[in-house]
Amino acid sequence: MDVQIAVLDYGSQYSQLIVRRVRELGYYAKLYAPETLKELRGLEGVILSGGPNSVTDPDSPDVDFGFLQSLNVPVLGVCYGMQLLNKKFGGDLTPGTTSEYGPARLFIEDDSTLFAGIGGHSQIWMSHTDTVSRLPEGATVMARNEDSIPIALRFCKNWYGIQFHPEVTHTHEGRAILKNFLNQLNVEPGFDVEAFKQEILKDIIAEVGDREVVCGVSGGVDSTVLAVLLHEAGVKVHPIFVDTGMLRKNEAVEVQKQFAEVGVEIETIFAEDRFLNALKGETDPEKKRKIIGNLFLDEFFSHAGEIELFAQGTLYPDVIESATSGSIASVIKTHHNRVNRILELKAEGRVLEPLAELFKDEVRALGTSLGIPAYALNRHPFPGPGLAVRCPGEVTKEKLDILREADDIFICALRKHGWYDKIWQACTTILNSKSVGVKGDVRAYEFPIVLRAVISEDAMTADWVEIPYPVLREISNKILNGVKGVNRVLFDISTKPPASIEWE
Repeated sequence: MDVQIAVLDYGSQYSQLIVRRVRELGYYAKLYAPETLKELRGLEGVILSGGPNSVTDPDSPDVDFGFLQSLNVPVLGVCYGMQLLNKKFGGDLTPGTTSEYGPARLFIEDDSTLFAGIGGHSQIWMSHTDTVSRLPEGATVMARNEDSIPIALRFCKNWYGIQFHPEVTHTHEGRAILKNFLNQLNVEPGFDVEAFKQEILKDIIAEVGDREVVCGVSGGVDSTVLAVLLHEAGVKVHPIFVDTGMLRKNEAVEVQKQFAEVGVEIETIFAEDRFLNALKGETDPEKKRKIIGNLFLDEFFSHAGEIELFAQGTLYPDVIESATSGSIASVIKTHHNRVNRILELKAEGRVLEPLAELFKDEVRALGTSLGIPAYALNRHPFPGPGLAVRCPGEVTKEKLDILREADDIFICALRKHGWYDKIWQACTTILNSKSVGVKGDVRAYEFPIVLRAVISEDAMTADWVEIPYPVLREISNKILNGVKGVNRVLFDISTKPPASIEWE
């Protein structure tokens, strides 16, 4: 499928969100490093993303401005992208001493194109430090913020720059703003999941050839879609399910039943003791993730022999947060599928990640296209390292068993009261520090449990869910009375950012 929109990645954690929004609007977009622009052909538009750098720095990321102009297509600069275009056209920037981060108001002065149909005081989302201090010759101000500072510019005919982020949901009319930009393209929207599925299948067949693919499966949405996708492509696939001991209650049995239903035969490895022994005494979150990731590969090598191709259901948020995609984004956390041995396999051309450019909702849509049952596709996301990332401090069998019971009570109650399908992800975390309580007139020194439930579209941003108090009370009572070793239940009301969805 020919790429219609190139999104140049300057390191923003939101860069891939731009790609997702463009796809939602019916255009095929992909993310590229700025230096690869000259290699692209047939583009209908270019978007320059935000990023953590300052355009005023001498070594800040750049763009081949002459080549960009020669494309003769609409261009949109977002945040850092706007500042870079302002500089390239001859304007100036003032380095800020403090950052402007969070909600702001949009005061529109020109509603003829980019802001057609947009509310005059619409909420937008800012995340920047530098400010435009002098406009280039010929540029016009399209909108300002509350302090009358230009935050949207038209540089020339169909070249624009905006200081805010239209791709995040906190910009209330961001989708409409992007649509107004895309309306200026010379092509009609035509991207859909079915067409994308055919493109992925074609790529899999071409990349795999006659090699055997060892596929890691967990029963989650991503690995289920991956396994069925490989099966649909007709390649030789050997799916392996590793029970690490970090799974939820009864999950191993449920996973085996689920894959039998979708017609994919899996090999199951029971390795709880090996994982617990490897994690013994370790408290550093990054080291725990790497231990799990490396041992996970050990199990694959020992059961699969020589691996010709290793497939995993990596999604783009994993790539972004691990900052290993060639992006200049900062590392948030290392995902289990981005440990050194995975990177070594990738360097050898032995890793297959067909879903690595997709977000969770796109994967679910792909799964529907593949005929996977809704119950499997609508499961809440579950991290690759499992309950280990919900167990700050040392991971022990005692803490995992407590987590399993508390999590089961939480999820069952959400299903019972009709809340499970309204929530993006619900999870239970056990804190490492015990708290004082009273049970049966006796001092109880036991673990606190934290409940977390969020709504999100893509895991890049998330808000906590206002579960009714009576439901929370019921959950708390059942955990406190039914789970040995717990004397306190908390409810996490943090948004992402600044918090992440998981605690580690």
